[in-house]
Amino acid sequence: MIGSSVSPGEYVSWKNSLPALFDVLVAAGLQHAQVALEFRLPYSPYRIDAVICGTHPATGKSSYVVVELKQWEEPRLTGNQLVQFADNDSQPKLHPAEQVRRYCRHMLDFFPDLTRTPDQVKGMAYLHNAQRDAKWDLDHFDYDDFGQLYTADQVNDFIADLQELLDTDPGTEGLAQQAAANLYSFRPSPARNLLTTAAAALADRDSFVLLDDQEVAFKLICSAIEETAEAKPEPSKKVVVVRGGPGSGKSAIAMTLLAALARQNKKALHATGSKAFTETLRAVINQDGAGDDRLDRIFTYFNEYKSTPTNALDVLICDEAHRIRGIPENISPGARAKARDQIAELINAAKVPVFLLDDHQVIRPGEIGTPRHVVDIAHRKGCEVIEVDLEGQFRCGGSPRYDEWVRRLLGLSDEAPVTWSDLTRNTDEEYSVAFAPTPHALEAWLRRHAKTFEGTARIAAGFCWDWTEPARQADGPSYLVNDIDIHGWRRPWNTKPGERPPDDVPPASLWATDPRGFGQVGCVYTAQGFEYDWAGVIFGEDLVIRAGRWMGQPGKSKDKAVNGAPRDVFEQLIKNTYKVLLTRGMQGVCLYSNDPETNDFLAKMAS
Repeated sequence: MIGSSVSPGEYVSWKNSLPALFDVLVAAGLQHAQVALEFRLPYSPYRIDAVICGTHPATGKSSYVVVELKQWEEPRLTGNQLVQFADNDSQPKLHPAEQVRRYCRHMLDFFPDLTRTPDQVKGMAYLHNAQRDAKWDLDHFDYDDFGQLYTADQVNDFIADLQELLDTDPGTEGLAQQAAANLYSFRPSPARNLLTTAAAALADRDSFVLLDDQEVAFKLICSAIEETAEAKPEPSKKVVVVRGGPGSGKSAIAMTLLAALARQNKKALHATGSKAFTETLRAVINQDGAGDDRLDRIFTYFNEYKSTPTNALDVLICDEAHRIRGIPENISPGARAKARDQIAELINAAKVPVFLLDDHQVIRPGEIGTPRHVVDIAHRKGCEVIEVDLEGQFRCGGSPRYDEWVRRLLGLSDEAPVTWSDLTRNTDEEYSVAFAPTPHALEAWLRRHAKTFEGTARIAAGFCWDWTEPARQADGPSYLVNDIDIHGWRRPWNTKPGERPPDDVPPASLWATDPRGFGQVGCVYTAQGFEYDWAGVIFGEDLVIRAGRWMGQPGKSKDKAVNGAPRDVFEQLIKNTYKVLLTRGMQGVCLYSNDPETNDFLAKMAS
């Protein structure tokens, strides 16, 4: 059985690898076993090559063997348990046994039915073209039940181990079919919220299970830290640049790294340019007394490092680094000559600065945190640069198709926009994309989905309406003004940053995470960096469709930081803004525009 539609490249891999696996199953007498191909890990873009389903010969319980297949011929170990399998392999890969081990752990984390009986799951990697010859060095690894590795010359060991885990009696075929059916019927537990998991990680109660590229990035950063610490007398500075789209795991890496460094007593701090993100991290980590007030000081801002001595920190983790600001244009020539680029300040502050960023989340003029700019400055300062790309997408249900759909929708891809139904036809896509003809319908959709499927919901909009101060009733409490008025649907913006909110309204920094936030409409500055289950997005008239093409309208924007930019710059920033808003939802999104022509376009694309 096949868990999803597959790409041409995957068919090629199947053609080369599946016969090798099936030969092993036949030799083991397991022709009756059920094989789930391309089984998707919940809330993840990753798929397991094969899950062999059967019954355990000793217990009679369902037994699942997770198998990763590799065509590699001469893989070699690099640093920190990473592997390269070709001379031109620019980015190393996880050790195959570590990869399958993490897939097993992810299944146990998200399938409660398996969590209760973890011995039902085992993990194996099969390198069917490789030999354990004199050059083989991948065995410098701690194998366990979740992570074993076999090569072509170990096929008899592979067969024997499968026979210990899966009953070879053909009479168990019906039970094997039931085990496979159960695997597909397991209901995953809710997706972990980044911030609450971060709090647990820093309190040493729990941790993220990083997968594939995420773990590669983490290990490369750790290697850079170790090499710098061991270098004598004066270590050369290493700068790590991690690129990834929304939900690719940048902040998960940041939190995992921060927790690991804290346990090692390293001098490490976390920095962002977002007050909302930083304050929410502090609040969540200290909630219910679970955190430590000292943790507040771990979370800092990019602009706090102007006077930091060189290499004062072991590591500085620059999260959401696309928000880093350049030297202001409106300062005097003398002040400008003395000013230092903020990227240079951050690089100066730590022995190993780490920048986690996304090109398409630059939303204001003067934000300079692009990979090219960071790399250029690092090279000018004589630093070694380590670059890592994150390919996966864990937000939006782990759907790579949705990320592609958003980029095509907004003209951020070379490919034309496509309807959601056309892009997902004949697939197992689970992410929900909907259109609402009115804001009333959009809000009703969110309430219905949040109630039916559980989870959080928020509405965010383009900055196209005034944002006034709270009003006050005579001798009464203050209240937020319903600045957004669309055909009689009236709602307020979230509280302004830094303002004391009225009663029963969260401060701006907690809008995305406080249950009281649903009553207000958020903007990009309060939504960026956060996630919620169900996202409602209102397109304002700052970005409209005319004759089938997007057109930016600076005059319709109320964002003074953006509407004065040249039209082409404005249009790119606004597209990035809506990309941020469209990629906050973990389970689904609903779209609406108050411009009729644009609304017709969205209705077609969301169909």
